[in-house]
Amino acid sequence: MILAKASIEKLIRKSGAERVSSEAAMRLAEVLEEEGLEIAREAVIFAEHAGRKTVKREDIRLAIQD
Repeated sequence: MILAKASIEKLIRKSGAERVSSEAAMRLAEVLEEEGLEIAREAVIFAEHAGRKTVKREDIRLAIQD
C-alpha cells in the first residue's frame, strides 16, 4: 500500500465519519491507488507524447478527462 492508512482515515473522517474501521480505510486506499495509478499511466503517455519526461499538471488534467 502506497497511501498511508492514517491519511485515508483522516480523509474519511473529513467526509463526516466519526469512526473508521481499518478494513474500510484499507479498501478505500486500494481503490484510490488503483484509480491513481491508472491516471498516472495515462498522464505519462501524454507527457511522452509531448516530448517530455516530466509529468505536468496538464497531463494529469488530460488523463482525468480521458
